Amino acid sequence: MKPNTQQLQDLVIQVRRDVLRMVHAVNSGHPGGSLGCAEYFVALYQVIMNRKEGFDMDGKDEDIFFLSNGHISPVFYSVLARSGYFPVSELATFRKIDSRLQGHPTTHSHLPGIRMASGSLGQGLSVALGAAQAKKLNNDANLVYVLMGDGELQEGQNWEALMYAAANKVDNIIATVDLNGKQIDGTTDEVLNMGSLQAKFEAFGWDVLSVEKGNDLEAVINGLQEAKQRTGKQKPVMILLHTEMGNGVDFMMNTHAWHGKAPNNEQLESALNQNIVTLEDY
Repeated sequence: MKPNTQQLQDLVIQVRRDVLRMVHAVNSGHPGGSLGCAEYFVALYQVIMNRKEGFDMDGKDEDIFFLSNGHISPVFYSVLARSGYFPVSELATFRKIDSRLQGHPTTHSHLPGIRMASGSLGQGLSVALGAAQAKKLNNDANLVYVLMGDGELQEGQNWEALMYAAANKVDNIIATVDLNGKQIDGTTDEVLNMGSLQAKFEAFGWDVLSVEKGNDLEAVINGLQEAKQRTGKQKPVMILLHTEMGNGVDFMMNTHAWHGKAPNNEQLESALNQNIVTLEDY
């Protein structure tokens, strides 16, 4: 049974709490982008994706997801745990020695839900395209999803993959760009202005839709549902998801400073007080 709207909203808040507590506990990690993508991950795993019970790397007869900007692993781990892939209590091991929950997702520890190692940026779209073509070869009608960061698009491999997808009519993939306009060294415009991403993606042959309210859960769900309706029409589908880095925590928003910085004790308390929910922390 799908969760109702209130349950989904509560889960978004709980995911934010998980992210904050995970990063604070080891004084390490990337809270900014994680907080900004909470709605996307909750929508994807709780509403949108066709998922089977259990996990296997083949991913046959179900939708599958790849995280390309792997540094936002805290939000990914939180939603995986709270979607039943592994015990929620394991979130307490984030970034610790011998943990399966490393700072960037890895596959060698066989953590359920992780299909690729994504420490180096720019590779996720290529991997996702391979998986999408494998599904076509296997007559598997399910979809492949991939999330990328906007700063990550400064890596050239993305653009080779974008060309390849359109040229080969890979129309069973939904790629999303977390368009928050910030990266570790400043705004994306300051570091390397990429101009109109929508115009570029369309010129590369993609079907592009924009979700202007990327931190509005209903808007994200509607955007993903519309994207699904656009698949199977000879074009790969791209979502431009406009989010706010650090969303939900007032002092983390409107700045790139929290891309990769952990809150101290006082900051954690302030942030958690802004995200109160009746669900239980790990």
